[in-house]
Amino acid sequence: MPVPRVFVSYDHSEDAYYKRLLEAWHANEGFDFSFDLRSPSVPVNSAEAAPIRRVLTQKLRQSQILLVLVGAKTKSSPWVNWEIERAKEPDVRLRLAAVKLSPSNASPPGLLGVGTAWASSFKREPILHALRSATASY
Repeated sequence: MPVPRVFVSYDHSEDAYYKRLLEAWHANEGFDFSFDLRSPSVPVNSAEAAPIRRVLTQKLRQSQILLVLVGAKTKSSPWVNWEIERAKEPDVRLRLAAVKLSPSNASPPGLLGVGTAWASSFKREPILHALRSATASY
């Protein structure tokens, strides 16, 4: 059975620690999914962003699931919000999963009311459960 490809979306300025944890889990051969991580350094609506959006769209299309790491500033991240909305468009249509890095973190609006599978904590098993439970119901 092929391993699902997971695109990880997160606030690069705040939540890189969690990205590194995912990379460490990924390096362990017992971790049963792969993922892409991208770090755009320009504003999503800038002239320089068009090529980045094209590459990200290509990576999203190669994935089956969008996993959003919801940190303290994720709700207001233009890139994360763009990735969520792009993942829901008909030509991409990814299943959605998310994990709050702290229970008090506000969720990006694009994850709400669309069947997002939520991990109960940033631990391997709850995240794997959310990925397995993810559906595209928007």
